[in-house]
Amino acid sequence: MLEELDIKNFALIESAHIEFEKGFTVLSGETGAGKSILIGSLAFLLGGKAVAEQIRAGCNEAHVSGVFLLESSEAFQWLEEHGIQPEEKRIIIRRIIRDNGKSSAWIGEAPVTKALLADFSAFLVDIHGQHDQQLLMKVSEHRRYLDIYAEITDSVSAFTALYNQLVEKRKILEHLNSNEAERSAKIDMLTFAVSEISDAGLKNGEDEELEAEERRLASFEKLYADIDEVNSAFENGSEGGLVSLLKKTCAVASKAAEADKELASLENRLRSAFYEIDDIAGEFRRYASSLVFDPERLEQVQNRLELIFKLKQKYTGRNSTVADLLLYAEEASKKLDELGGASSDKTALEREISELEKKVYVLAKSISEKRKNASEKMSSAVEEILCKLGMKDTKFRVSLTEKEGNALEQKCGPYGMDNVEFLISANPGSPLNPLAKIASGGELSRVMLALKTILSDGDLAGTLVFDEIDTGIGGEVAVSVGAHMKLLAEKKQILCITHLASIAVYADNQIKIQKGVEGNTTASNIFSVAGDERVKEIARMLSGDTVSSQSLEHAAAMLHKFGGE
Repeated sequence: MLEELDIKNFALIESAHIEFEKGFTVLSGETGAGKSILIGSLAFLLGGKAVAEQIRAGCNEAHVSGVFLLESSEAFQWLEEHGIQPEEKRIIIRRIIRDNGKSSAWIGEAPVTKALLADFSAFLVDIHGQHDQQLLMKVSEHRRYLDIYAEITDSVSAFTALYNQLVEKRKILEHLNSNEAERSAKIDMLTFAVSEISDAGLKNGEDEELEAEERRLASFEKLYADIDEVNSAFENGSEGGLVSLLKKTCAVASKAAEADKELASLENRLRSAFYEIDDIAGEFRRYASSLVFDPERLEQVQNRLELIFKLKQKYTGRNSTVADLLLYAEEASKKLDELGGASSDKTALEREISELEKKVYVLAKSISEKRKNASEKMSSAVEEILCKLGMKDTKFRVSLTEKEGNALEQKCGPYGMDNVEFLISANPGSPLNPLAKIASGGELSRVMLALKTILSDGDLAGTLVFDEIDTGIGGEVAVSVGAHMKLLAEKKQILCITHLASIAVYADNQIKIQKGVEGNTTASNIFSVAGDERVKEIARMLSGDTVSSQSLEHAAAMLHKFGGE
């Protein structure tokens, strides 16, 4: 469970300390206030994307840290395996992103890689956003959800490994079955190719770097003249250049803003533009000073590019890359190893393939049976939840069909012999149709919430985060979603971003994110609301910026009825 979150210089958040409670917590605020930034900072902390653009303007680095109460034995086991000691069943996670794009992370006092951080975070938090909803539109993901529900993901992974072994063995046998003359010709061709590419000493990305360098060297005079013209525009001219002119304009605008405070925001924008232009001018000056013409280097680059082009044209196509050439050489080496073993016992290989085919088929049948058993239970479980979420007459089915074909290779794919797809009928009397083709945004939101609910018992994460689960819903449907989230919060800590008061009133706790301008900077402020302040926030969610006595009364009544306040 997430207990505390500290954020410093992350996007619009200058500094924030948030304490989280058990149960259902709603994050609310006006559009653009920074609600998703708060979830983004949590995702960053747990091993998500880390880029310099996440750092608050004018700062060198961003910090995010969190205190988590550990609730699963798997989390404690993971820490023990990695030599990390929790304190009073709690662990602190910290992560930093610097302006050079590099990030660092710690679990407790131990520095960890991004991969290890993400691995451990799976025991703590599960974040559901718009991306997860989009995954429901991909039929290939339906099989994954069913396997999680059936608790057979390990079995399916084992099957995939076995299936891949079979595919590789069949490839080797195919090579062995080709005639000897063809095999010998292939060996000669591949040996020469590997040798020629290897002798070239290629480096990944080398062609792109050389092409860029050739363009610079070949057009040096034109490039230098263009850069000189740009620098002149920045620094010279009758008024002293663009930088000087902007600086003077900023000074005048500052005086004007002192006279009329309404001009403050425009003056801030102008000053930001000046700083940006001044920085750009400096970059152009530095670039100009680095330009050096070297005809000998140009000839070397052109010769090298010619060699690379010939190799591409010969092996991978003129529009390919050095990476393609290196991959070709790697695959050619593997084929040589396979072809070189052609004298091995073909009969033994065929026996091995036969045994693998039997194992693959038996395991595929076993997985298929488990999917069939789980699919019926999953269909009923999702339907039951959808009924509570305002989709009373909805029919939901997990459809399983056997892959087409007669041969084993055709019937089985890397995940078994089943095609899995979710079907839905949202209206009485309507036939079941593919979810990905007919479901609306509101229906997808509720189907995803239902799936998250039925999978929550097997989910090791103690905290579930929903980023705008209210997409495409409102009215009574939103009320049912709020009630369901409150029930789900009896098992898990729930954090939810929402714009709907009818969901927010069910929350045990509410945190408001508010954007404001302080001095010359824009910042998001984060604070808990309770009592009268929460009534005001619910009223704002009901009526918008204008809060009336009627909306306040309505908000208080809703909180009393649904939230117990």
